[in-house]
Amino acid sequence: MAMGMAGGAASGGRRRRRAPMSEINVTPMVDVMLVLLIIFMVAAPLLVTGTAVDLPETSAKALPADEEPLAITLARDGTRQIGEEALAPDAVAARLAAIRAARGGGVRVVIRADAAIPYGEVASLLADVTQAGFTRVALVNRPRAEPRDRP
Repeated sequence: MAMGMAGGAASGGRRRRRAPMSEINVTPMVDVMLVLLIIFMVAAPLLVTGTAVDLPETSAKALPADEEPLAITLARDGTRQIGEEALAPDAVAARLAAIRAARGGGVRVVIRADAAIPYGEVASLLADVTQAGFTRVALVNRPRAEPRDRP
């Protein structure tokens, strides 16, 4: 017993310090990554915004994408949007003129018009775009599944 007392007195009654842990516990990191994965999987479909438009089918090839074009949408119910901004039909020309003044006339403009829209409304929108001073204008469509032979 005397030896037991001497050993305890020599250490001063303190406990031995633990050696530093040299292993990395990856369980919390995996938990955080799985939570982030679930958040992104739920949020990603919500980030896709826009108006559903039934585009006409053509056999034209896609234009090269050098910069983000200015998208103008003409929906089936007649509503018009520039990007995500919904506008009244008579306010489109003024908004296009303001955009041209801010960004210049070299901006590429794409018009997305529903296939059920009368041609006169599409032509009127196209006239508003060209009167605003934009010269690089394209109409968006869906490619056909297979090219049709023309008579």
